[in-house]
This record gives sequence, structure tokens and C-alpha cells, in this order.
Amino acid sequence: MVVDDHPMWRDAVERDLAAAGFEVVAVAATGTEAVNRFNATRPQVVVLDLQIPEPSGVEVTAQVLASEPSSRVLILSASGEQDDVLAAVKAGATGYLVKSASRDELIDAVRRVAAGDSVFTPGLAALVLGEFRRMDQPAMPPGERLTDRETEILKMVAKGMSYKQIAERLVLSHRTVQNHVQNTLRKLQMHNRVELTRYVIEQGLDDDEDE
Repeated sequence: MVVDDHPMWRDAVERDLAAAGFEVVAVAATGTEAVNRFNATRPQVVVLDLQIPEPSGVEVTAQVLASEPSSRVLILSASGEQDDVLAAVKAGATGYLVKSASRDELIDAVRRVAAGDSVFTPGLAALVLGEFRRMDQPAMPPGERLTDRETEILKMVAKGMSYKQIAERLVLSHRTVQNHVQNTLRKLQMHNRVELTRYVIEQGLDDDEDE
């Protein structure tokens, strides 16, 4: 689903996604339309502008993910301001691109977000990680332990590597990497890669310089 209150921009994004083989099941111009059409169509990925008529893009992100946690939200905004980026990520967005991104960057981001990756315009990932470093995060639930392989993959996830890159680095299949990540999410009672990254930072695993 594509959400933007500027018709020309919304139409262009819809055309680009359709040309790349994606099925655009809905479009919306306001927050209210976005929530209603999301509930009617349950898209896998929402490409969402932040600055839309109420409710805002941040509020829409929180609402749609509360109703369907398996969906993914990719923010596509003119703003690269720290407050906007952090608000979107804290609401559950797993990707954030500024509108200066190219068509190819957008298509790649949609594919990666759909696969469970977190994707950010260069420079924004470091901003988000810096904020997570200051946030208190839960420790490992009692009775659960990560395997060495799960810990290794977890560190790579936190560095922003895609499943494909991790699979190539470790000479594993894409599906095997996905399974390890899903097992880690289950053990840590988390829902997505963004939360895993927070956990890595809180536990100090990102201080390990081993490649």
C-alpha cells in the first residue's frame, strides 16, 4: 500500500512498484484512509509518508502494526530530521528513506523490508543506533539461551547486513539465516530486526570487533 497526500508523488511510487512486479493493493492520501484501507487489504508492506493529514504517519504506523504485527512499514519522507526518524522507528517502522532516494533504492528497500530487513537512508542508521544505545532494553528471558551461531548472526543483523549478505558471509542458505533470526526473535520475545539491534547494543555485543 502506498500512502502520500501528494497525488503526483503517490502515483509515481505506485507506478514504480507495479513496474517492478509488486502488487499495489491500495493507495491512500490521509491517515484515516490509510488505516481503513490497511484494515481492508492487509498489505505486506506499507510505503508511508510521515507528513499526511491526520492521523500522522507515525500514528498510522503504530495503529496498523498493532492490528497486524506481521506487516512492515517503510517510511518515505521528505524529512530526514532526527526527531521524525526516531519517532517513526519507535512506532515500529522497519525502514526509513528520504524522498531523494532513487527508484532503484526504493525498490530494493521494499524488497528488503518485505524480507524482514531494516533499511535506512545512509547516515540515518547510525542516528537510530545511537539512540538505541541510550534506551533501556529487557535482558534475556529466563530459561532461554542463544546458540553461538544465533549470536553470530545477531551481531551481523545489528550491523545492518541483509539476510543475503549474512548467508554469503557464513556460507549458509538464505532460509537457514531466516530460521536462525526467527529462533532468536522467539527466544528474546521480540518481533523484528530493529528490536534485535536494540538488544545487541544493550547487551554490549556490538563492542565485539571480531568479523
